[in-house]
Amino acid sequence: MPPVIFILSAAVFAQGTSEFILSGLLDQIARDTHVPLGTAGLLTSVFAVGMVIGAPVMTLAVNSIPARTSLVAFLTVFCASHVVGALTNDFALLMATRVLAAVANAGFLAVTLASLPAIVPEKTLTRATSTILAGVTLACIVGVPAGTLLGQVFGWHAAFWAIAAITAAAAVPLSLGRKIVIRTDKVRWNLTDRNLAVGVLVNGGTFATFTYLGTMAGPTWSPLALALFGIGSFMGVTFSHRIKAGTTVLAGVWIGAAFAVHTVPGLLIAAFVVGASA
Repeated sequence: MPPVIFILSAAVFAQGTSEFILSGLLDQIARDTHVPLGTAGLLTSVFAVGMVIGAPVMTLAVNSIPARTSLVAFLTVFCASHVVGALTNDFALLMATRVLAAVANAGFLAVTLASLPAIVPEKTLTRATSTILAGVTLACIVGVPAGTLLGQVFGWHAAFWAIAAITAAAAVPLSLGRKIVIRTDKVRWNLTDRNLAVGVLVNGGTFATFTYLGTMAGPTWSPLALALFGIGSFMGVTFSHRIKAGTTVLAGVWIGAAFAVHTVPGLLIAAFVVGASA
């Protein structure tokens, strides 16, 4: 596997950590930016909107630009947005940095996946894709709990600085790598309206709750709850091909979780089960 694959995966790890880490830092952010908890939760909403808009728009916008140039530019913007976020307590500015980071994140991931056929042989394409996306899974298992713990000890700004540092560490070697050309003719979309609707509803429901998982768990248990959600997600992705169940089962899991989260053991179990099911 070319070293660039692991560099790209490290960048995706930083981005995945940023995407999910607010769950463990929301109380602190709400307090320091002087907004209600529910308003602070909008930071997750605007990130989601930025991801949705950013993926198709950025892919088209950089279509004629060499992929390496685009990828480094996206990482630079993503890093800079976290530096600004780490330096402010102004909620409006923090919101703006989250939108910018999301657009850069979406563009980076889209260009990365589109570039893989030009980086690795076809026989290793599946493995390379899995390695890249493993960065997201690792972010849920390690990055988010570790970032939450870092934020609890040194403040939420420290978590933003850490994400910026990891992103910069990936951008530097990537900028020195060989030229990568995107083969846009190899990109194909095969999504039906129904699949898109299910994806939106399932992910929307999952992350609407995940956003407040750290708050529900409290400072003592939030790193463990977030780690269990990440481990559950990994298990779900790994073994989902062996399970014959649909969204009806997922709805049942959510109903059960609503009753279970009133105790710490119930919440921890629910975090794992919901992560696996979703």
